Amino acid sequence: MSESFDAVDIIRTKRDKGELPSAEIAWVIDAYTREQVADEQMSALAMAILLNGMTRREISDWTGAMIDSGERMDFSSLSRPTADKHSTGGVGDKITLPLAPLVAACGVAVPQLSGRGLGHTGGTLDKLEAIPGWRADLSNADMLRQLEDIGAVICAAGAGLAPADKRLYALRDVTGTVEAIPLIASSIMSKKIAEGTGALVLDVKVGSGAFMKTLEDARELAETMVALGQDAGVHTVALLTDMSTPLGLTAGNGLEVRESVEVLAGGGPQDVVELTLALAREMLEGAGVTDVDPAEALQDGRAMDVWRRMIAAQGGDPDADLPTAKETHQVLADTDGVLGRLDAMAVGVSAWRLGAGRARKEDPVQAAAGIELHAKPGDEVTQGQPLMTLHTNTPERFDRAVAALEGAWDIGGADQVQAAGSIVIDRIA
Repeated sequence: MSESFDAVDIIRTKRDKGELPSAEIAWVIDAYTREQVADEQMSALAMAILLNGMTRREISDWTGAMIDSGERMDFSSLSRPTADKHSTGGVGDKITLPLAPLVAACGVAVPQLSGRGLGHTGGTLDKLEAIPGWRADLSNADMLRQLEDIGAVICAAGAGLAPADKRLYALRDVTGTVEAIPLIASSIMSKKIAEGTGALVLDVKVGSGAFMKTLEDARELAETMVALGQDAGVHTVALLTDMSTPLGLTAGNGLEVRESVEVLAGGGPQDVVELTLALAREMLEGAGVTDVDPAEALQDGRAMDVWRRMIAAQGGDPDADLPTAKETHQVLADTDGVLGRLDAMAVGVSAWRLGAGRARKEDPVQAAAGIELHAKPGDEVTQGQPLMTLHTNTPERFDRAVAALEGAWDIGGADQVQAAGSIVIDRIA
């Protein structure tokens, strides 16, 4: 068949800082999905977008074309409203695990389509797969049934959701164009809009352990994604949250599940509870539920009840022992004082090297590998006290994991420690 446009002309337009017409954007995404536009041509276009940017209209059209490459899910048959959350990823970010059952316990259905970890950021599905028997793959019909019956589902996205994104994401990964904000935003939002949720809350991380290192970049990404959601008729809000320090006291799959269960039991680290409640309140408000306090559902056991049912519905045993590592190694404080800084990226890379993460999509992960923190910034420590415990089944990994922690923390006087602020830096709507 003859094609409507020429990929080279489209590349030249964006190379020369021009604005792509809607029809050309729709064609190039469709033609790339049909393999009529070559990888090297899409690579050139992605680089031109990275260097020259896109207008709000272009990004909206690009996102719409990605959505149109596959199916759209429909939750209108459910007896309750829907809300979802997306995090841009960080270290120790286990928030989805307590958040989904918490919001469901408050009367809003949560269709949480999640992914696996790559590099220093953990994946929600990897964490849940530490639970014996739990399975990530559900059919759309199974997902709908579980949402109606239990109110929450965390599962893998089906292959039919924005298939153009799958091809383009892999291409960006190997062509130095991952950082293009229009492409990041359209990648995330095409899947979330196609998912069909009524309200969406975005947790955009900023700091050393985040994809966005600066507040300026995080704000631009958040504003772009909120605009895309609004253009698509989805109630969308973003929170900018601090990822300079790991979230909670664990980084690693099984370790983070254990900590999430502690939160659902009414305990857990203060920062994890704070962020879980902040996101829950935004999701409930977006879905029109304003007369329920999610903090009460954490304390009275309702959220835990939903968690147990949600895990069991996907084949998991909520009472099973989580995997424990065969080997551990303690990292000790080298002096007395107050822990002033604990670098999230260093902890994330160390956990990755222990086996908690993967370098390629195909790599396996160790369910028991990771890092347990014994102190956070602001805590007093003494020389020889354990700062963290490293967990792995393969002790030959310890040397490289310890090397990743070189210079990862500062211990000083109390006068050198800044008072901890809220984990939520800003709200964008």
